[in-house]
Amino acid sequence: MLDQRKAAILNAVVEEYIETAEPVGSSAVSNSGVVSASPATVRSEMAALEADGFLAQPHTSAGRVPTEKAYRYFVDSVGDVEVERKKSQHISSFFREMSGEIESLMQETAKLLANLTDYAAIVVDHSTDAARIHSIEMVQLSDSVLLAIVVMDNGEVVRHSIEDAPIGSVDLSSVKRILMQAYQGAHQGELRELELSSDANTNLVAEKVAEAVVASTDAERVYTDGAAKVAQSFGAIDSVSRVLTILERQLLVVSLVTDVLDRGMRVAIGSENRIEPLEELSVVVSPYRIDGEMAGSIAVLGPTRMHYPQAMATVAALSRQLGSHLSEN
Repeated sequence: MLDQRKAAILNAVVEEYIETAEPVGSSAVSNSGVVSASPATVRSEMAALEADGFLAQPHTSAGRVPTEKAYRYFVDSVGDVEVERKKSQHISSFFREMSGEIESLMQETAKLLANLTDYAAIVVDHSTDAARIHSIEMVQLSDSVLLAIVVMDNGEVVRHSIEDAPIGSVDLSSVKRILMQAYQGAHQGELRELELSSDANTNLVAEKVAEAVVASTDAERVYTDGAAKVAQSFGAIDSVSRVLTILERQLLVVSLVTDVLDRGMRVAIGSENRIEPLEELSVVVSPYRIDGEMAGSIAVLGPTRMHYPQAMATVAALSRQLGSHLSEN
């Protein structure tokens, strides 16, 4: 534990560095008014904080910058922070006006979060695990191309294009009957074996559509936005490339968010992420619930020099409102 003066000085350094991205000197802290102490006293306290691993001095004559340990102390000392009023009104307005398919809602939610925070936004939808199949429709696009439309009972609509199947010689109503007998009202853990017909082509088409149906209930959906906002935080091209690659890999994104929540955390800083390319980044995560049950999570990904209080408040506010909107609809 730090004494009151050291804690105030440390938080002042963190806040100043977040704003300027420049090493912070003792004069800047002394002039900020957060402590009643001379620059010499502040300098002595900052040296002690450096010795304790909270601050680092990039150059002999420069000021100091926060370490991961400093950011962790700062985040842990942040109390309940309300999202800014303007952002709160924007979020409420967004959900009042939002309607349509769930994929669109999730993607637009990721876009809103990225715009509100200026960080990369992630929405992970776990609800497809429990969602049941409401109906399966098929539209013939050509003799060999079929569009399969799977409608889930949570409102999600998943479309799959199926090629290289003998569509032109098959009665699609027979295919639909086979699929609906096996899958209607079922979720991922209840998908039954198809009761195939005597016609080989009908069975082939049914099996290809079945693969698409299984895929539509097989994993979490990940929606991202604002990757370029994170890229702007880095000067090194290789760092940017690694970060963007991670955001394009759905399994890694899900693993990242799930790992943070499984450890009982809401913020993972730098190396706490356990994924090497993200060791220069921080993640703020909040789960959302539908009718009291965890249905997914939203997160922002940004530099360790993140505006933590408002990022945490915005993610929490958006997750609450997303859960409420999905529960009501």
